[in-house]
Amino acid sequence: MDTIVRSADLRRIVAQWRNGGERVAFVPTMGNLHQGHGDLVRRATQLAERVVVSVFVNPMQFGPNEDFAAYPRTPDEDRALLESLDTDLLFLPEVDEMYPRGQEISTRVQVPDLDGILCGAFRPGHFVGVATIVTKLLNLVQPDVALFGEKDYQQLMIIRRAATDLCMPMEIVGVPTTREADGLAMSSRNRYLSVEQRQQAPRIFAALEAARRAIESGVADFAVLEQAGIEALQKAGFKPDYFSIRDAATLGEPATTADVVIATAARIGRARLIDNVKATPRR
Repeated sequence: MDTIVRSADLRRIVAQWRNGGERVAFVPTMGNLHQGHGDLVRRATQLAERVVVSVFVNPMQFGPNEDFAAYPRTPDEDRALLESLDTDLLFLPEVDEMYPRGQEISTRVQVPDLDGILCGAFRPGHFVGVATIVTKLLNLVQPDVALFGEKDYQQLMIIRRAATDLCMPMEIVGVPTTREADGLAMSSRNRYLSVEQRQQAPRIFAALEAARRAIESGVADFAVLEQAGIEALQKAGFKPDYFSIRDAATLGEPATTADVVIATAARIGRARLIDNVKATPRR
């Protein structure tokens, strides 16, 4: 596996692969890699001959009181994992490589309609930062396919919309959430959990699953299910930002017959955890 830090080198290497007729897959990450990232890379190796992974903790997507400085960074462990998965290229840029004129005056990408709801309502500007950096990275790599985890469902929807609206010629693939044995969605921020909080954390998935089972058994009063989810999380010691049932295709208000995504974000201690499950209402 080669490791590079400059965009020009990235373009040159990918161009060589493409000239040789090889497909390129891309997995953008913020590092502190775990098995969930590993599953993204494994899927990437099934879809293309060459795999590029980026590790970049993007300052633009962190708010002023969020955890940019404290976000876990584990470069040696990340490199070892990627090498074990036969990654071809690790792109490891510094901030000034991605924002050469500084982020304050950088061109930004906004996805109206999707970026101000759910997590966007609680993290203003977050998805502008996400859409901007992912657009930059997709432009640099120009992959045939880019892969993102479905745990960040709203992010996945925003990236798909941006790629379509900006006429970016690549496929955006969502990869199912990787979970611990007790159901907790794998996340870099799980490292913030104390032993006691880690024992409580699977209650997020349990609340989502309870709502899913209710919907698929015929319950159509989504407002009641949302309130029940909020109360279940509060009882488990969380401070939920939201527990919301949305149309799985649009993130808009759902019809009672459309496939839905049940999404939540909840805080416990230092950690803000997000998760979601899909459900198909009884028709």
